[in-house]
Amino acid sequence: MTQTKSSVTLVDNQSGKKYELPVLSGAIGPQVIDVRKLYTDSGYFTYDPGYTSTGACKSKITYIDGDEGVLLHRGYAIEDLAEHSDFMEVAYLILKGELPNKAEKAKFERDVTLHTMLHEQINRFFSGFRRDAHPMAVMCGVVGALSAFYHDSLDISDPHQRMIASYRLIAKMPTIAAMAYKYSIGQPFMYPRNDLGYAENFLQMTFGVPCEPYKPNPVLSKAMDKIFILHADHEQNASTSTVRLAGSSGANPFACIAAGIATLWGPAHGGANEAVLKMLAEIGSKDRIPEFIKRVKDKNEGVRLMGFGHRVYKNYDPRAKVMSATCKAVLGELGVSDPLLEIAVELERIALQDEYFVSKKLYPNVDFYSGIILKAMGFPVAMFTALFALARTVGWIAQWNEMIEDPEQKIGRPRQLYTGASKRPFVAIEKRA
Repeated sequence: MTQTKSSVTLVDNQSGKKYELPVLSGAIGPQVIDVRKLYTDSGYFTYDPGYTSTGACKSKITYIDGDEGVLLHRGYAIEDLAEHSDFMEVAYLILKGELPNKAEKAKFERDVTLHTMLHEQINRFFSGFRRDAHPMAVMCGVVGALSAFYHDSLDISDPHQRMIASYRLIAKMPTIAAMAYKYSIGQPFMYPRNDLGYAENFLQMTFGVPCEPYKPNPVLSKAMDKIFILHADHEQNASTSTVRLAGSSGANPFACIAAGIATLWGPAHGGANEAVLKMLAEIGSKDRIPEFIKRVKDKNEGVRLMGFGHRVYKNYDPRAKVMSATCKAVLGELGVSDPLLEIAVELERIALQDEYFVSKKLYPNVDFYSGIILKAMGFPVAMFTALFALARTVGWIAQWNEMIEDPEQKIGRPRQLYTGASKRPFVAIEKRA
């Protein structure tokens, strides 16, 4: 980020004073107004609920242009990464800044694989949860508890310990997610297999059983890998910002990632694909889609078309294009006959041809397709957000490391616009009306 010669002038209409605010430029994207000295110089704060117009950090990891439908990781388009890379290669890129050569990729995969197992005592944690506990509740607890077992990677000032903690989190998250699923259905835990790739290993831990060998399906493994790639990082969203905010206090990495998981659990963030399936169930059948579309268009109905449109993207979500092709491949491989999936396909077709939705740029987003794919693969709805957390761990870790290494980083401390009572005298209880 560099400071340009330009600036903007803030004029106080009451005093007539003027304040020059520098304008900064990134590598690409909009310029930003540097307001760091605004309060010191003028006594004013900025007011930005949700931080939708505020840049809270510098980052070299991910760039989004929502108007053009662009998503770049370290400069590489998400479409190219999903088409030509695998998740481990993308993880290396996001963490280290460059694509690996063959030797670097092999070493990285080996280093991560060596950390896939959990400390055996952690297995006992699961018996403390109810069988019907939500997988995200389990993941919050278990990931936060990792700091009680891996004391040799808690010193965040040591780059080597940060690297070990990073690898551990990326490696163990699939194991934890799979164990949460196995516990919920009463099946024994499956240990990781070092001869399988990242996505294949997760699928065998989730769907394999000890009484027979697990045979990976290459189509499903590839689809799972693409889902991981498409969810690996997405700039300064709510959960990523939470990880950075927690990390700014000096908290250990396991606690920071647990905080990210808790934030992702919110239905407005990580639960969108779950909401899609609920919407499809409410529609019920293909012949009811026109009626549902009519209700969506009626503002008085308050009915939302879930899985279409995006907070950031005002164009087609680039991840959705990849996910759409993956969805077709998975459904074709499995030969799935599911009424909800049939409704989804028809709803997509109608919405993409309807001028109302096209004019409002309400295109299918990644959540619309991911829920359909995961349901077809056999994942219960409760696991959807857990899979999101599994994939996003790479981005969280990269963002956390970047934050630790940023010399300008300070502990997060947003300010507020206070609207409560002003100072008033205390009244003894016997004198109160």
